[in-house]
Amino acid sequence: MRGTLAGMVIEVGLIDVQEGREDEFAAAYAKARQVLATTPGCRSVRMTRGIETPTRFVLLVEWDSVDAHLDNFRATERFTQWRGLIGPYFDGAPRVEHFTDVPA
Repeated sequence: MRGTLAGMVIEVGLIDVQEGREDEFAAAYAKARQVLATTPGCRSVRMTRGIETPTRFVLLVEWDSVDAHLDNFRATERFTQWRGLIGPYFDGAPRVEHFTDVPA
């Protein structure tokens, strides 16, 4: 679907973290956040933590477009740096999808 959503999109990442390492992950995210937040085309970044499942985190990123996410972040050293900081705490691969607003 790349390129079919030209307008603003929200990237949603479901991240499961190794049990007992949640605080380490949160500290690594605090360091890594700036790498993502300063990417051209990134509008906002937010990480939330599950209440019922405290090992589950949800990353919410607003991008100018899917292309901004893929070209300006995923295809660059920024992604490698980001993943190097937070990746060691993952319990399996994150599930990442893009979403767009539904008109009211």
